[in-house]
Amino acid sequence: MVSPLNRWETAMRILVVEDDEQLREGLARGLRSAGLSVDVAEDGRVALDKALVTAYDVVVLDRDLPYVHGDDVCRQLVADDNGARVLMLTAFGEVDDRVQGLRLGADDYLPKPFAMAELLARVDALGRRAGTTTNSQLSVGGITLDSAALTATREGRPLGLSRKEFGVLRELLAASPHVCSAEVLLEKVWDDRADPFTNAVRVTMTTLRKKLGDPAVIETVVGSGYVIR
Repeated sequence: MVSPLNRWETAMRILVVEDDEQLREGLARGLRSAGLSVDVAEDGRVALDKALVTAYDVVVLDRDLPYVHGDDVCRQLVADDNGARVLMLTAFGEVDDRVQGLRLGADDYLPKPFAMAELLARVDALGRRAGTTTNSQLSVGGITLDSAALTATREGRPLGLSRKEFGVLRELLAASPHVCSAEVLLEKVWDDRADPFTNAVRVTMTTLRKKLGDPAVIETVVGSGYVIR
């Protein structure tokens, strides 16, 4: 079972869009400390560029942004229909402002200042809504993983996986019988802070294989990645 404090990491990737550097980095640290994979953008233009290449589960979006206003970012995210849930942040807390934000297509609205605990709770709720159409239980060759219950077993034996191991196993099971590249694993389980030349995937794969035990089920496909047949 995955640690409850970090129970979101394997299923969610977040984009924080905030032009205030101190607040942006503070939000990213708080979300990462809860086990989430977090990317950041300092303005609306960068946010839209990142949303084009990465599938985010939740976008934490400041409304008053440079270059492309938060309202326009929200409209575009909704128009693209990429499945991302939008949590809009704003300095304005009046009812009319909240209603306007929701009418733009935002899924939730949080006025500043706010407590980190409330932000985490709202992100959690939006993430669960974003994942309602996905299959939370995966099973291949005696290995069963349940993203909703955060459990992973082999032939009924609990595997006791870390957050990263759980995330890697989930991606391998979801891809099976096809190969999953190290680059895809790095993108899905880590975030854009990860060094593309890091050996994190290889190290995590080694510990995951040990916990899965014999007979070995994860095959390395040289030059391509990893696969569970």
